[in-house]
Amino acid sequence: MALDKPYLDVPGTTIFDAEQSRKGYWLNQFCMSLMQAANRERFKADERAYLDAWAMSEAQKQAVLARDLNRCIALGGNIYFLAKIGATDGKSFQQMAGSMTGMSEAEYRDMMLAGGRSAEGNRYVGEDGDAQAHRQPQGAAGRAAEHVKKEG
Repeated sequence: MALDKPYLDVPGTTIFDAEQSRKGYWLNQFCMSLMQAANRERFKADERAYLDAWAMSEAQKQAVLARDLNRCIALGGNIYFLAKIGATDGKSFQQMAGSMTGMSEAEYRDMMLAGGRSAEGNRYVGEDGDAQAHRQPQGAAGRAAEHVKKEG
């Protein structure tokens, strides 16, 4: 019996819960492997071959190769583990977060310094705020996650 998850109604947000953890276990293990310099070198030398050594789904591998962090999250990735990919690529967390929102690093920084997005209109799916999935690049990733959930 599935648990009631009222938090799934937060627009543009994927909560990393036990279900997401199970779905993303090997993706997150791959990310953690990047903490070792030798593994980073192997990954950068042949990304696909390195990914194929992990029991990840093809969708997860494609999301990593595309550096589609929103898709990685939809497929069970935890942002703190995914940050290892960004670090391997020489990206700051701020650069990664900006890319996930469709903003430049400077735009993202300025938005956060100004207090971030307003919660007004963004408390639940169906409100008319700027963080709603249909107004964000992660909207497509969110729809893809729903498709994955229905298939699997």
